[in-house]
Parts: sequence; structure tokens; C-alpha cells
Amino acid sequence: MSKVVIAGADPDELGAALSERGADVSYAEGTANRPALEEAGIVDADTLVVTDAGLATSIAVAKDLNPDLRVVVYTRDSVPEFVKGQAGHIVDPELLDADTVAEEII
Repeated sequence: MSKVVIAGADPDELGAALSERGADVSYAEGTANRPALEEAGIVDADTLVVTDAGLATSIAVAKDLNPDLRVVVYTRDSVPEFVKGQAGHIVDPELLDADTVAEEII
């Protein structure tokens, strides 16, 4: 079973789409800082999904805790330049719906 942590709100219901495909989904609350990521289970996660470009700094923290983590940014907003080197995929929900992205993550 794939373990996915989502940082940010989930307006497109990617978490539900992932759960329907058998993923164990948890959410890093608030600003997705180190304690929130740890509480959400980032150390054992396979994938971090960031749905809010404002939480981009959580990627570096998550990768520090789990270097093998796959990172997917799923947002309509522009992401900071440093994210482009850390994220495996940057996807605009206007281009790919949650079901399609969930299939790719699982």
C-alpha cells in the first residue's frame, strides 16, 4: 500500500481519489512544518503531494526527513524556482484531474 502525505487544502479531492485506489492518505496540518509532517507520517511515506504553492518550503523539510520521497506539486499557482529541482512532477489541476493524477501516483 502506498503512503501519501498531502500538504495543503485538497479542493480537487486528490486525497479521496488516492484512497479509492488503496493509498493510505494523511494530511500535514497547518503550514506543513516539520512537526506537522512528522505527525502525518512523512518519514514512512512514499509520496508528498503539495497542493498549495505557499507551502513549497515543506518540500525541503520533507526531503530532509525522507530523502527517497517522491514529490508531486498539484496546484494552479506558480511555484518558486527552487521547487522545480525538488519536485518529481508539477501538475496543474486544470490540465489533469485528480483521478488521472491518482492513477499515476499509485
